[in-house]
Amino acid sequence: MKYSAESLQPKLDQFLKPLLEHADFELAYELRAAENPHPEVENPEVTVCFSGSDVELLLANRAELLLALEHLSMEALRLPVEDHSLISFDANDYRLLRVEELRMSALAAAEKVKRTRVPFHFNPMSSRERRVIHLALREEKDLRSESVGVGPARAVVIIPADMPTPPAPPMPARGPHPGGRGNGFRHGDTRRGGNGDRHGHPRSSGGRPPRGGRGRGPR
Repeated sequence: MKYSAESLQPKLDQFLKPLLEHADFELAYELRAAENPHPEVENPEVTVCFSGSDVELLLANRAELLLALEHLSMEALRLPVEDHSLISFDANDYRLLRVEELRMSALAAAEKVKRTRVPFHFNPMSSRERRVIHLALREEKDLRSESVGVGPARAVVIIPADMPTPPAPPMPARGPHPGGRGNGFRHGDTRRGGNGDRHGHPRSSGGRPPRGGRGRGPR
């Protein structure tokens, strides 16, 4: 094992505690030895678990802020790129729930492709999330999954096994949150309704309510 909670704690505190304090977030975090129910997808050695009243902000828009904090912390710690996956940031078991959701979405989409023989495009995803889709369908004989597109537009398409790979669909007009919302589907009949994200947290509108006189950081 290359990393442990004890060895990372002092280095991470130097970067993360001042950052959360200056941002005025009501967040605390704890480093733990990672539990990996899906090691074929993610197999970190240490998990940084967040708690506090601002956790919903971390998880809004497919955990956009949580993943950004993770990336910035790995850069601040000067970890080699190949080691970034060994430290995972999480809150409210988001990572585990997201993996389960993606696997269920992949199986539902696969059944639709078998029934209709129409390729199914997911919205753009990170490489980790695309891997979940590919692994969920690796035993399928009648269809295959491929990644198409480039950069942030890279996405998974599910195709009948005897059909050529279709081109990546054009990206929709760029909105405040590129990459789509909901569970990653492009097809409206499989999206979830409502204005919250997948875990029921309200979406941030870009601003935060004033918190006069608080001035406190993580506890």
